[in-house]
Amino acid sequence: MSPTSFINPPSDALFAIGRAILFEMDPERAHDLALSLLSKTAVKSWVGSRYQSPPCQTAVFGQHFDNHIGLAAGLDKNADYIDALGAMGFGHIEVGTVTPKPQDGNAKPRLFRLVQHQGLINRMGFNNKGVDHLVEQVQKRQYQGRLGINIGKNATTPLDKALDDYLFCLQRVYAFADYITVNISSPNTKGLRDLQHGERLQTLLEGIKNEQSTLATQHGRYVPIAVKIAPDMSNDELDSFCEELVRFEIDAIISGNTTNTRDTVAGNLYAPETGGLSGRPLISLANDRLAAVIERVNGKVVVIGAGGISCGQDALNKLDAGANLVQLYSGLIFHGPALVRDCINACRKLPS
Repeated sequence: MSPTSFINPPSDALFAIGRAILFEMDPERAHDLALSLLSKTAVKSWVGSRYQSPPCQTAVFGQHFDNHIGLAAGLDKNADYIDALGAMGFGHIEVGTVTPKPQDGNAKPRLFRLVQHQGLINRMGFNNKGVDHLVEQVQKRQYQGRLGINIGKNATTPLDKALDDYLFCLQRVYAFADYITVNISSPNTKGLRDLQHGERLQTLLEGIKNEQSTLATQHGRYVPIAVKIAPDMSNDELDSFCEELVRFEIDAIISGNTTNTRDTVAGNLYAPETGGLSGRPLISLANDRLAAVIERVNGKVVVIGAGGISCGQDALNKLDAGANLVQLYSGLIFHGPALVRDCINACRKLPS
């Protein structure tokens, strides 16, 4: 491939036709329909053959990954579509965010496309069918890649009881995950981001780390813990946050989640909507915060980079900056499974 193969979003005429149809629908309805279609056996097989890419292997957490490219949490909250999404070639898939009890999430409409910016705003609010449903689905999967499970707290659980919800989910999913992500950075559950700071953060990390140790003994296997953070943290906030992650020997950090900022989409019809902004408008902020995290953890914590990826070069840039893995979500909505292939192929440019 030419040196410029991965600099622009992949061109896929067939996906463009399907996207044009789906983009005429309500975003949440289109999301559900697309996943339902992808889960059909014939479609799943076709996607796998059309978009497959040879492995570009790596090792993280002492585990083998077929490639560096993963699916971020949020697309498959209930683990209902792991095999369909796995057919796109992801080296890892992260399902969730899941909570102890099922919950409806925030009122609709709660998902908005900023098409000209290739961005999304969502205020879903951890809508999911509950952790027991997710565990049932995870056990049915045929997907052979690595599986992350992203856990959160119910909206009705007060912050001073948040640890109870995380421990409940941690206990339920531990046996079925290759790693577990603690989501304390969604902007769509009231007060959740307060868990990223101070005594609340310390209490949470200590409790989760203690439970991880207990579960590792109980199950005879060590499952790494990641913490997903917001890209809206200041440098001072990152200083203390990363210090605590290293102190409590948390295994990984995912940088990062959606942003509350709107500078990059000012003037868009949907810019005033509350919720987290993701997609292409996030790329500069996400990369800046990723670099800040990598500097602060200094190789002591695995770093997974997320935010704003719309071509292979975007993924490669995060890995070149020092991320161990990267994750996609919104870019997949705008560019389809060819983006996964593009990112995997771009990773072949990494030093061996």
